Amino acid sequence: MFPVFMGLLLQQFYNTADTIIVGNFAGETSLAAVGACGVLTLVFLALANGFSAGACVLIAQLFGAGKEQEMRKQALSSLLVMIGMGIVATAVGVFISRFALKYVLATPESLLSMADTYFKIYAMGLLFQFGYNIIAAILRGIGDSKATLYFLLVASVINIVLDIVLVYNFRMGVVGAAVATDIAQAVSCAAGFIYMIKKYPLFRFRWKELTFEWSLAKQTLKTGFPMALQQLIVSFGFIFIQRAVNSYGEAMTASFSVAQKIETYMTLPANALMTTQSTYTGQNIGAGQLDRVMIGAKHTVIISEIISICILSVIFVFAKPIVAAFGLGAIAADYCVSHVRCVAICLIPFASYFPLLGLFQGANNALYSTFVATSALAVRVISTYTLQEIPTISYRMIWWNALFGWGLGCIITWVHFYKGKWKPHISD
Repeated sequence: MFPVFMGLLLQQFYNTADTIIVGNFAGETSLAAVGACGVLTLVFLALANGFSAGACVLIAQLFGAGKEQEMRKQALSSLLVMIGMGIVATAVGVFISRFALKYVLATPESLLSMADTYFKIYAMGLLFQFGYNIIAAILRGIGDSKATLYFLLVASVINIVLDIVLVYNFRMGVVGAAVATDIAQAVSCAAGFIYMIKKYPLFRFRWKELTFEWSLAKQTLKTGFPMALQQLIVSFGFIFIQRAVNSYGEAMTASFSVAQKIETYMTLPANALMTTQSTYTGQNIGAGQLDRVMIGAKHTVIISEIISICILSVIFVFAKPIVAAFGLGAIAADYCVSHVRCVAICLIPFASYFPLLGLFQGANNALYSTFVATSALAVRVISTYTLQEIPTISYRMIWWNALFGWGLGCIITWVHFYKGKWKPHISD
């Protein structure tokens, strides 16, 4: 789990660098413009993460069963599928940018042009994002989760340096932030590919092997679809929450942008444990070790809760100085402090169920994970739009909706786990 967590941390770190540097050196309006694109970036990240996670499960199962040649073919097919998806995603992202920001997310007119510019440039790097994710998934599938940590570290340093140079020194604002992110993603993708082919001869594919096998591609798409759908549902659901946020003005939009960044850090351990649990379960399914799956699940939840309690304590003590680092105005900063403290409380139910979704994914029961995500998000959206009408609650539902959504997710996940309906998938 630790290398996966550190990899996710570094990946998020160079995204956060944009927010901190833009907020401090380009102003709150530029920060709000970058934040307005947050949901759109999540949509494409959901596709990259979801389908690569599906490929990871397939590769982990074949690796656990000792079927190296089949694993090699599956890895190549998944790589080609994801590169193709990355090219399409780049074109679609550039094409839909302004329409989505204006008509779907209801971005304030004062932010629209700046947000559109940022996202169009960001979308040009989506090919590298898809490429990196599938390479990282292949490496995780064979148990090498440490590798991603090293080249993400290099990418993070490059991103931060470029952010400072382009945003601060050259005063390029959101353009500089987007360019820096694209270059960092390209570096991490290239580093991952070079490492993979040098370290593992099994993945040194010849030109004549680069043929499209629909049966293997179909396996990647079929296994990854529920995971991608789960993350897409979350992303699309946040469109409605983002619309509610935007309705309260620029200060709330900027605050929500920063709070989401901080929230991502708080949920990273549970996310890393979910990813690890998926690979761990897939490998043990391939090896026929059901007892290890059960033991791993229990230990994972205990670890998740211990870490989350520590995070809760830190956030309550240091929320104000953490938020201050992003350069928000006084009103936005007050919103943000309340937001992150609320999420810290809600981490307790979240941490108790989210890692188990990885078990369901690794056991080929990923559709239930999608059901949990859909249910939790639906409750968050509904509670936001209904309870914000109560004057004493109002905008506070933008952050308190997490308690309702994650609470429901916790209940239905544990009910499914104890009923054991996912176990027949393991025996398959």
